[in-house]
Amino acid sequence: MPSPLEPSVFDQLFRQARTHNAWMDQPVSEDQLRTLYNLMKWGPTSANCSPARLVFVISAEAKARLKPALLAGNVDKTMAAPVTAIIGMDMDFPESLPRLFPHADARSWFVGNAALIEATAFRNSSLQGAYLMLAARSLGLDCGPMSGFDAALVEKEFFPGGRIKANFLCNLGYGDPTALFSRGPRLDFDEAARIV
Repeated sequence: MPSPLEPSVFDQLFRQARTHNAWMDQPVSEDQLRTLYNLMKWGPTSANCSPARLVFVISAEAKARLKPALLAGNVDKTMAAPVTAIIGMDMDFPESLPRLFPHADARSWFVGNAALIEATAFRNSSLQGAYLMLAARSLGLDCGPMSGFDAALVEKEFFPGGRIKANFLCNLGYGDPTALFSRGPRLDFDEAARIV
């Protein structure tokens, strides 16, 4: 059976990890991004549907295409970040289910049910985005997730064709610890959870 991880791992992934808004001028390599993806892809999704589709925005040209879609408060930090990951959701994910979930005819569960496709794509791509952030933190990277953007503009620029919808954005790189806000509080167990 697996053993609990060392306490320092929980510090790096959760307790000491912070959402960053300022970035050091230190690049993130393509190899790091490939390693990140090859970790995050193992996180569970329902029926292994894996609807997340990623675009890692790095080049100045790509950043210029993304900039008009950002809310004003997200522009400077995104332009300064070494990488901005666009986490999208593939609305045609059921077409991959015969390969990803061969144990049953899972594709048939979604035929003609647009509401189920949308809910499943959103829920599971959000999970995969969370796995992306944990994978990034495990590799020594910092994260700055955001939802302040015009999804239609992002989709027009980076997901043409309408099949993939934008879920959220996440800046990645090496955060500047001197620019962090004070740590926000969290709800206590009894405020947010119960055991029945």
